[in-house]
Amino acid sequence: MKNILFDLDGTLTDPHEGIIKSIKYALDKLNAPIPSHNKLKKYIGPPLWESFKEMLNTDSDAEANKGVMLYRERFSTKGLFENQPYDGIDTALSYLNNKGYALYICTSKPQVFAKQIAEYFGFDHYFKGIYGSNLDGSLVDKSHLISHILQKENLLSVNSSMIGDRRYDIQGACNNKVTPYGVSYGFGSPDELKDAVRIFNTPVEITEHF
Repeated sequence: MKNILFDLDGTLTDPHEGIIKSIKYALDKLNAPIPSHNKLKKYIGPPLWESFKEMLNTDSDAEANKGVMLYRERFSTKGLFENQPYDGIDTALSYLNNKGYALYICTSKPQVFAKQIAEYFGFDHYFKGIYGSNLDGSLVDKSHLISHILQKENLLSVNSSMIGDRRYDIQGACNNKVTPYGVSYGFGSPDELKDAVRIFNTPVEITEHF
């Protein structure tokens, strides 16, 4: 049986509304400048601590952590549901299940939120496991998270693929000798996906390949 790890944000769902509103909420609480909506899109996908350091122009872990905590004040109650599965994702997941693939969610988003989102939109049953980071920031690095999933589920790299929209997904897969695939409909630039073996433009194209 082959295994496919899916990123969540920008791959299974379009979360931009909830994430951007929650970032704006945190920056407002911190009395920090709020970038434009389009500029904030670059922060969908990367680890939040890294993003808040950049937005706050700081190297302070404490300042970044304060931003993350304020972000979660809003995201944990409203933002995670301001989200929408991409057209065709449910069909693609059903198809892959029926073909015998073992599917896993592999996201830098905290696992507790990833599970809530998958359950809310009704696609949690397609996955053998839903993995994300811990609330303290551990396992937020995709390379570490993919390694953790491979060990936890006893998966062979040679039989596993990673599908995602950002460079973190591609690099994490490559660092674990997992086959990297990109999706162009998410939030990553073409340059971020340059090391992917193939780039899917729609969820339908995923089913055409596997």
